[in-house]
Amino acid sequence: MKIAVSGKGGVGKTTFASLLIRNLDAEGKHVLAIDADPDANLASAVGIDNAEAITPIAEMKDLIFERTEAQPGSIGGFFKLNPKVDDLPDALSARLGNIKLMRLGGVKKGGAGCICPESTLLKALVTHIVLARDEVVIMDMEAGIEHLGRGTARAVDKLIVVVEPGRRSIDTAGHIRQLASEIGLANIAVVGNKIRGPKDEDYLRKHLPDFNFLGFLPYEDALIEADLNGQAPFAVDSRAREEVAHMLAQL
Repeated sequence: MKIAVSGKGGVGKTTFASLLIRNLDAEGKHVLAIDADPDANLASAVGIDNAEAITPIAEMKDLIFERTEAQPGSIGGFFKLNPKVDDLPDALSARLGNIKLMRLGGVKKGGAGCICPESTLLKALVTHIVLARDEVVIMDMEAGIEHLGRGTARAVDKLIVVVEPGRRSIDTAGHIRQLASEIGLANIAVVGNKIRGPKDEDYLRKHLPDFNFLGFLPYEDALIEADLNGQAPFAVDSRAREEVAHMLAQL
């Protein structure tokens, strides 16, 4: 099962992804978690110790040079477009139980779509992870799906867009669906987060009428306190943890 999670920053996308990952781990599944959002810290949300010390792959200059035969930060010139990456998930992952986690990082020079060694290595790695790995793969992505291409999108079983009651979040969901349709990723579901009651559910259903809702997660002080205390969301008793377990059964 290969699942991508996306949504506007601040909607709770990484919290949802972490609960999904930890529930899978609790079921005994082997999970490969991919942090593809440079502005998030999935490792911390999952509960991996010293999460801030994990070096993003996009910043591993020696590795990028070794695999692509070009210096990071360079644009143009000659370098390998199909670098060896199949050993990286086992060699470079942080671990917790049955969870392996990789932090991709961002490509600072030239944008996510640049023809540069960093983006080439990351895209090759994501392609390998989606097409060739036999673990359950959960990818926490930016408010877009930049790391996915036409070849990998068809192998993603589900794109889950996390939304909160609010116009900007809804607009982002529409933008993500447009990007997904352009690369042939049609299996999309929505998770409503920070839901205070039936009004919030109705608001989202009204403004996203063409989306399939996987479920809704309540607004909970317990999760806010967990974040303030540096705890993983899975470590506290919450309705959200139970709801994600139910969503997982659907998936």
